[in-house]
Amino acid sequence: MAHTHNHAHHHHHRPGSKELRISLVITTAFMLAEAVGGYLTHSLALLADAGHMLSDAGSLALSLIAMRFAMRQRTPQMTYGYYRAEILAALVNGVTLVVISIVIFYEAILRMQSPPEVQSAPMLVIATAGLLLNLFSAYILSRKQKESLNVRGAFLHVLADALGSVGAIAAGVVMLTTGWYLVDPIVSMAIALLILFSSWRLLRESVMVLMEGTPLHLDMREIEEAIMSVSGVVQVHDLHIWTVTSGFEAVSAHVVVQHCERMEEAQTILGQIRDRIHQQFGIDHTTIQLEHVEGQVRAQVVLPH
Repeated sequence: MAHTHNHAHHHHHRPGSKELRISLVITTAFMLAEAVGGYLTHSLALLADAGHMLSDAGSLALSLIAMRFAMRQRTPQMTYGYYRAEILAALVNGVTLVVISIVIFYEAILRMQSPPEVQSAPMLVIATAGLLLNLFSAYILSRKQKESLNVRGAFLHVLADALGSVGAIAAGVVMLTTGWYLVDPIVSMAIALLILFSSWRLLRESVMVLMEGTPLHLDMREIEEAIMSVSGVVQVHDLHIWTVTSGFEAVSAHVVVQHCERMEEAQTILGQIRDRIHQQFGIDHTTIQLEHVEGQVRAQVVLPH
């Protein structure tokens, strides 16, 4: 039995920390202003948006804490380190979005029975300012949200807030011009549905990572075919593909090969498999165990990202 190990030190850069801090300051400051404004104008749409911004502030803070926690060094007990802390933060953000949407929806139903008079002009001013700040925060986070599920969770929170501000502006215009106050809870229900929709993908991806499912952007059959295309490979089994954290995918497999007389032949096959997986799928953390056609283990390589 022969083993070869090529260990590359893994530096997993955590993107988006600066953007999260800026968004946290903006969100916290305007959340207070919007809560006071919603209370004074009797607008559920503004209060709903302020409640959502309170959740945003909490989620942004949670994302930053998780990001710092994820940078801790791995230990013998935590061999992958603490990368999954960011995924847990993303999951909490998704669940929080669902809870907020349900609360807003319930409150809107109650208000539809007896809609209060809303001071539309101040509400409109506050909602417009909120939209501008939310769009600025969303722009900042959008540059990093594709690199981190954690940042994406924060981005979706802020984007849902922007949608809430749009709804509040629309409600303010209608009430200001027609005096139809029922539009406030109706718009609030629409905001709740939009928030619920935005949380679905985040929840699904977070759960997939925690359950170690195959990443949504990768196809197991294609990876198996890529391994099988290497000369000398006869069969692939026990193939596993999972995500450790955003941007850090891993593959392990048992690969049956034709009889290799020399270790150099096994090393050549291992290198070709590694290169094929990296070039076609961008995966650098690869663990491949070679087996002889008769079942004898010949070589193994572990290539961390």
